[in-house]
Amino acid sequence: MLLQTMEQDPAFEMKAETPTPHAVLLQLLFGKHLAYCVSAVARLGVADHMNEYSVDVQTLAQNVGAKPDALYRVMRALAGAGVFEQTSERSFRITPTGELLRSNAPQSVRYTAMQMGDPWSCRAWEHFTNTVQTGVDGVSQAYGKNVFEVLAEEPEQAEHFNRSMTGYSAVVTEPFLRAYDFNGVRRLCDVGGGHGRLLSEVLRKYPRMTGVVYDLPEVVEGAYNQEHVTGCGERIRFESGSFFERVPAGCDSYMMKFILHDWSDEHCRTILRRIREQLPPRGRVLVVEQVVTRSADLTFAKLLDIEMLALTVGGRERTEDEFADLFASAGLQLTQVFETETPLCVLEARPV
Repeated sequence: MLLQTMEQDPAFEMKAETPTPHAVLLQLLFGKHLAYCVSAVARLGVADHMNEYSVDVQTLAQNVGAKPDALYRVMRALAGAGVFEQTSERSFRITPTGELLRSNAPQSVRYTAMQMGDPWSCRAWEHFTNTVQTGVDGVSQAYGKNVFEVLAEEPEQAEHFNRSMTGYSAVVTEPFLRAYDFNGVRRLCDVGGGHGRLLSEVLRKYPRMTGVVYDLPEVVEGAYNQEHVTGCGERIRFESGSFFERVPAGCDSYMMKFILHDWSDEHCRTILRRIREQLPPRGRVLVVEQVVTRSADLTFAKLLDIEMLALTVGGRERTEDEFADLFASAGLQLTQVFETETPLCVLEARPV
């Protein structure tokens, strides 16, 4: 009955120039269907079995271990969203968008898609109304512990998360390196640097620099054999620990990508103070995150802010003024905000 109603509404078509309010809301509500479809084909590795030539669903289903009819219905829907192209009744080929779901794509989004379909993420959204009422994140409601405590006990889901972060780094690295000049930095610490993808690219561009990736033991353990790490030789090393307790000494600059937005203001002050304790007088702190602006548009920053509301303990996307206040509370001063070609910015802070 619902689909029949939708079909009877000519404004429901996704390409309609002026959809009705009813159609707009239905499109928003059915967005989760597409998200789960993308997550499913990513988890099955469908894109790894496709190329520029058409392939029939029966063959694909055999290759990925799926029911042909079910896979066909999912791919038909995703073809309408531009992930695949339907070339005949039961055949598809991959599009440039779909190629980002390949495991070996330079800017692969496969693990992000898998992460967003993992239980720790999905279960959190079951509690979202209560999150809005109470401010308590959905992961804590579902598991009785925060997201990082959950991932520490779920190695497979943690691997998806870490590979997702590596994928993000691949997307933002070149714009980041074009936006910020690291000349003068001798030893750089990437706090919460995961598998070291971002730091390794910085070291590649600045051959006289050395660096250290600092993250939790279970994260660092999976980083050593990564190709981007081995290419840096002895110029990169890993150290494990909690940034709430300490950060490595002996660095003249510290950077964090997508770290502060995971945590409440109180948590962020603690992290920044640990860095400030080790920062030399002429040192720098670089925070790579989105900055929420006054724009009324539905930006990625606003959507990611809702993700932080649902999944983290007090995490949020912040405005420039909010970042400045955080820095000031830790004895730092926001000196400049460097925009990149992506939604991310580089916020530079120095000791007061």
